[in-house]
Amino acid sequence: MSSNNSNRLTVPQARDAMDQFKMEAAREMGVNLKQGYNGDLTAQQAGSIGGQMVKKMIEAYENGMK
Repeated sequence: MSSNNSNRLTVPQARDAMDQFKMEAAREMGVNLKQGYNGDLTAQQAGSIGGQMVKKMIEAYENGMK
């Protein structure tokens, strides 16, 4: 059985920037995210971080189009 990890970054060098972005989004949402394993987060907390990241990326794209 092969594993297909769709969570890979296209540019591996961007990992640090994405980790920092994730930490900022977590802080904005009031979620206590720490470096490394965060298995104690609820699905709602994890989803709110991802949702905040997407929202910020869309805002940045829209501002870049102006």
